[in-house]
Amino acid sequence: MAKIVYFDCFAGASGDMVLGALLDAGLPLADLQAALGSLMPPGASISAEKVLRAGVSATKFRLHEAGHDHDHDHVHAPGHDHGHSHEHGHEHGHAHDHPHVHEHGHAHDHPHVHAPHPAGEPPVAPQAAVQQPHAHAEHRSVAEIRTLIDRAALSSQVRARATQLFQRLAEAEAAIHQMPVERVHLHEVGALDSVVDVLGAVFGLEWLGADRIVSSPLNVGGGMVKSAHGVFPVPAPATLRILGDAPVYSSGVQMETLTPTGALLVTGYAGEFGPVPAMRIDRVGYGAGDRDLKGTPNVLRLLIGDDGLGATRGHQVVVLECEIDDMNPQIYGVLLDRLYEEGALEVYYTPVQMKKNRPGTLLTVVAPPHKREPLTQLVFRETTTIGLRYQELMRACLDRELIVVETGIGPVRVKVARLRGEVTNASPEFDDCAKLAAERSLPVKHVHALALKAYWDRES
Repeated sequence: MAKIVYFDCFAGASGDMVLGALLDAGLPLADLQAALGSLMPPGASISAEKVLRAGVSATKFRLHEAGHDHDHDHVHAPGHDHGHSHEHGHEHGHAHDHPHVHEHGHAHDHPHVHAPHPAGEPPVAPQAAVQQPHAHAEHRSVAEIRTLIDRAALSSQVRARATQLFQRLAEAEAAIHQMPVERVHLHEVGALDSVVDVLGAVFGLEWLGADRIVSSPLNVGGGMVKSAHGVFPVPAPATLRILGDAPVYSSGVQMETLTPTGALLVTGYAGEFGPVPAMRIDRVGYGAGDRDLKGTPNVLRLLIGDDGLGATRGHQVVVLECEIDDMNPQIYGVLLDRLYEEGALEVYYTPVQMKKNRPGTLLTVVAPPHKREPLTQLVFRETTTIGLRYQELMRACLDRELIVVETGIGPVRVKVARLRGEVTNASPEFDDCAKLAAERSLPVKHVHALALKAYWDRES
């Protein structure tokens, strides 16, 4: 059976709401703590608690740092102008004063961008919509965030996906502010709580192992946000850029319901947008926003189930192909990595004989349909081809899940595939085996065999 996940964004989305919904749907908090543990500074911890939103039970995810908690509850009436400003010290040697006017229902994760300025010149005020920051607000470049991600005890696949999401956010900000990506510094979204939200959500979504992810149209809310350059309508510029062609609407509520991290996660994972697909619902998760609104629950609803048809029901993919006979072969390895980072499901090369009897290489990329355009642009940018073909096909996949087994020398994740409930394949994750093998000075094949034995012993 194909596993389906549906993001029901009737009250918008934020990073902590996505993570709360995943925890509410069964993601073990202990597993999340273990995954994020190496990222946490001394004294920091995470928690999940049950709260009510308009009478609906939901899970509120929180990050606790020494001396303060990230509750994101700085809420202000629309149009109220704060009689103070918030100064942030920067390694660039200057400070920025930001006046703020907002009403928000979710986490404050707007990426304020700062470009270094020449000595003696006044600092450049940010153009993005600005939220009231916490007193401990941080800002980081994408390179600094990548260093944080690399410290997390996560699989290479999760780290690569999280890095790609933050790179996408930085590229959106760079386009808005007309500056190089490497000069973009992410305020608020670069803070630890937002990094934890994104990393934790990526870990949780990979843990779900969905074959198909669908989202409703996104409720962006309404009202205005005020920055040093004036008043901007919701959604904020960065959020709009991230949304791309995803369908949006406003329910009329006068607050920002869709944050940049919420938009980043939903659009980064959803391959389709529309009504709830035909599915058998197995679990439902509710992730709580900060405010308890009257008349509607301020939650993100996650529906998890299957198509009920075993492995015979497929899902749609796009296949991109082109032949190349005039490119430096060193580029192929880099190209493969970048295609996977951009969201390709499969990438492979096939030797072919081309016109004029030239040996060449057939590049084949399999991806979700909504990734066709960005992957096409990447192929044109990174290779010497001047044209490619694409077609949409159906792909059938077995139901799968990751199970952690104890081997006696350490834990190993095993990917288990099933056909109508019957196990057809169990494969230890190679990265886990390679890591344990290096730590214990053992051959990788020995660790692989130990993991398989541990799994089958558990099943018998």
